[in-house]
Amino acid sequence: MGSTEVDKYPLTGRFLLGRLRHAMTAEEKDLVESLVEDTERFPRSTTLIARGQLAERSTLLIEGHMLRVIRQDGQRHVVGMHVPGDFADLHGFALKRLDHDLVTVGNSLVGYVSHAKLVEVTQQYPHLTRLMWFSTLMDAAIHRQWILKLQELPAPRRVAHVFAELWHRLDLVGLGRKDGLRTSLIQADLADMCGTTAIHMNRALALLKKEGVAEFRRGTVYVQDRARLEAYARFDPDYLYGQGRLRVGGELSKP
Repeated sequence: MGSTEVDKYPLTGRFLLGRLRHAMTAEEKDLVESLVEDTERFPRSTTLIARGQLAERSTLLIEGHMLRVIRQDGQRHVVGMHVPGDFADLHGFALKRLDHDLVTVGNSLVGYVSHAKLVEVTQQYPHLTRLMWFSTLMDAAIHRQWILKLQELPAPRRVAHVFAELWHRLDLVGLGRKDGLRTSLIQADLADMCGTTAIHMNRALALLKKEGVAEFRRGTVYVQDRARLEAYARFDPDYLYGQGRLRVGGELSKP
């Protein structure tokens, strides 16, 4: 299904893919594709929208990765991560200003949807509005899990959880691999995600390699046993709402 959707909808075919795309009508899919007014490609470490900046449009990630970043006391903290298909700042439609920066990781292609068009969607397409709301609530579910794992796990298991989650999210949008994952993340990004220093992250990654859980090399994560990685990370994908006990079936399909 993933390749078919992306072939038909090259800009938005990964939106809600693996989760609620089955609940979208053909009309809604066509409409979402038409909402993208412009696309732009950016290199690594480009700030697409800064904390406090007035938001007049929302950003859909088409290719690459993006991070939510908070800078405080000279330090950078990564508080979220996005994969293709994510509306990275759809909640900015309601908030108008974000409390964090949205930053690219590696070469990224984004599409822009004006808030004026989103107003029309909310007024004329209540079902699609609810599905878009679902996507913002997904961000909140992931944030809660990150908070939990930051409190619960030591650094090696935290970074293993990052790998397991990212792998699963890429699977959902049709970009997964059987033996690991490719990412534009670097070691400094992982340290800022896991609330540790670069030195401690280096030690954590060395431990994962030594124990045969995963090896991170030049942006690629090599894994021989995925089940072992997920067990080590105490990873349960239910909170991603793709499969498992929290999966949404036909409950939100349009009657």
